Amino acid sequence: MSADALADALRRGPFHVALRTAIEHRGLSLARLRAHLSRIDITVAESTLSYWQRGLRHPDVHHALTAVRGLETVLGLPADSLVVLLGPRERAQRRRKPSASFAELVSAGPTTRDLLAQLGVDPENCNSALDLQMAHERVTISPDRSQGRVHTRLVGRARDAGVDRYVAVYHSETGSSVESVRITAGDGCRLGRVRRREICVVFELMFDRALTEGDTVVISYAVDDGSGVECPGYFRIFRAPSGPFLLQLELPADDLPARCVQEVRTTEARPPSVSADLYCDRGYVVSAYYPGVDRGLAGISLEWS
Repeated sequence: MSADALADALRRGPFHVALRTAIEHRGLSLARLRAHLSRIDITVAESTLSYWQRGLRHPDVHHALTAVRGLETVLGLPADSLVVLLGPRERAQRRRKPSASFAELVSAGPTTRDLLAQLGVDPENCNSALDLQMAHERVTISPDRSQGRVHTRLVGRARDAGVDRYVAVYHSETGSSVESVRITAGDGCRLGRVRRREICVVFELMFDRALTEGDTVVISYAVDDGSGVECPGYFRIFRAPSGPFLLQLELPADDLPARCVQEVRTTEARPPSVSADLYCDRGYVVSAYYPGVDRGLAGISLEWS
């Protein structure tokens, strides 16, 4: 974890992303972090530290201030760099802070915006009442090098009461038709309305019940493309900071790509800000893990020759 990434996390927040980034930068396990805190007479359970860095709980500004200041000391952070991310005032600011628009991130953004509007969804606030805590996607690459099934599992937490759906966006490859794209709802949801145009598909995944504030929901769904177009890789769009993301590609055993690269891009048009070679395992699966993701695109690019 670079110093620039840490500085950016401390500047942008939210608290759990900043804390997780600082812990990774320092290279400490949670057990060692707890031990260091104990040496300065601050007692915090390892489970509590885990909840804080994963965003499952938020430190109370009145009761956890000493512990948070201790974290700043142990992690070598500037005074008040974590403290300023605490409390209801910061939480309200995060509620009002707009996410990046699809148009800012990808060339298909304007079409995506129009399809969302057809569903009565504000494109700038799509899924804003649901914090994405974790995402896992497994993508099958067919023997003809095209993208097959994308299986997605998400963990979300409701910011507000009444959240009853997740609106998903899928972009196929340029030159393909989305009329043949099939969507299958899995755990915790059912398929609602679907809208398609050009390379874009927008669809609703309706929860089994409306959530109350703080509720966690786990849903899964699958997208079968079948476009037949050679797959240059797979990227997930993140309009707001997110928790961990695991992406796995199942590669064709008889026709492996010449190169697989884990990348992070601030927008589709810009060169990657993070780039690292990946290697597939004996099961012909290549995996990219992101402990936390900022706004932009994260995924794996494939070079076939």
